[in-house]
Amino acid sequence: QVQLVESGGGLVQPGGSLRLSCAASGSILSIRAMGWYRQAPGRERELVAAMASGGSTNYADSVKGRFTISRDNAKNTVYLQMNSLIPEDTAAYYCNLDYRASWSSPYRQTWGQGTQVTVSS
Repeated sequence: QVQLVESGGGLVQPGGSLRLSCAASGSILSIRAMGWYRQAPGRERELVAAMASGGSTNYADSVKGRFTISRDNAKNTVYLQMNSLIPEDTAAYYCNLDYRASWSSPYRQTWGQGTQVTVSS
């Protein structure tokens, strides 16, 4: 069993900042990537930012220059620093883990429960 525990969401004014955290625990042998997705009402879930095990990153164009993803490998934790937030960033943010539990098992993905980010004055 693998669990993802997210924290850090909330209500913030436009131009403000938030930092999301996602800690993975359980039967994890290796992590291929960790990332953040978001889903606004009536819209599909979309990639926000992801970081591979080697440290390479991928960002949605809409957040480049404003959001930064980072990882603490020792704690199996991924962070998303969100600056200069705008109302369009309002969504439920989900942590994603791409991992495998053993040498004989395939890589699989699992999701956190989601944390709400609301940007409004």
